[in-house]
Amino acid sequence: MVTDKIKELEAARAKLASLEQSIADELKNELAALPAKYGFSSAADFLSAVAAASGGAVKPRGRKAGKVAKVAKAPKAKSAAGGKKRRTRAVITDETRAQVKKLVSDGKTGGEIAKALSISLPSVQNIKKALGLVKKR
Repeated sequence: MVTDKIKELEAARAKLASLEQSIADELKNELAALPAKYGFSSAADFLSAVAAASGGAVKPRGRKAGKVAKVAKAPKAKSAAGGKKRRTRAVITDETRAQVKKLVSDGKTGGEIAKALSISLPSVQNIKKALGLVKKR
């Protein structure tokens, strides 16, 4: 009884895998046909048109995204607040933490440390808190 159910389960899983593969193949074929369907000679031209129409908001994903992303790049949109570009996330390393610790011991303020290390003031505060360099209220 149990072995029969296990065999049924394995057969259902195999059928599911087969269906998933067929869906993936159909989707791939449909996507490959999109540029020609809309009158473009290549996928790169199609992506450029989509990026231009959407203001550069389209970000390709997947393994081949790097190749297509070079073609589809458009100027980055500026944020609504003041027209400034958003900063990239700082990578906080052990070296950064050591530099923060040294600058704190030298008597530098949080703002001075943030400028010197090109990180945000909240990042400096978080590092100081993690190192136990701030007094509890």
